[in-house]
Amino acid sequence: MAKEYKITSLRLQDLEKELNYLKTTREREIAAMIAEARSYGDLSENSEYDAAKNEQAKLYGRIAEIEDILSHAVIIEDENEATGRVGLGCTVEVENLETGVRTTYRITGSQEANPMKNKLSDDSPFGRAIVGKSAGDTFMVNAPAGSYQMKVISVSREG
Repeated sequence: MAKEYKITSLRLQDLEKELNYLKTTREREIAAMIAEARSYGDLSENSEYDAAKNEQAKLYGRIAEIEDILSHAVIIEDENEATGRVGLGCTVEVENLETGVRTTYRITGSQEANPMKNKLSDDSPFGRAIVGKSAGDTFMVNAPAGSYQMKVISVSREG
């Protein structure tokens, strides 16, 4: 069975735009680079040609990756909105019960996760622990760096 990619409709639009750019503008740019490099003569010792072909390989790899994501995408908006429970697309404020530090996270699919921007995947240890919880619930996160206890302060749908 093919892997499903849980993404928001906004992420879907971003991927479609990127795919269009790669298949049109970027592909033409790389084709021009290859043509220019070919004009330099002997291809066996032509580093510009090798670099352009490597760039082309990366381009086709990224195009294939995006097409795979799009063909197996599952849109996840408003999954648990009526229940007030944490789900994909939710913004949650949590408190670390050991340190008292409060942090706000957005729970996303793995394709959108970016821990540096507080976007955590539902497949991460934190995501698996918090999904399905409601405001006021406490939960234990079993992370590679150790376990810690958290409390859900609020759950919202704002992004």
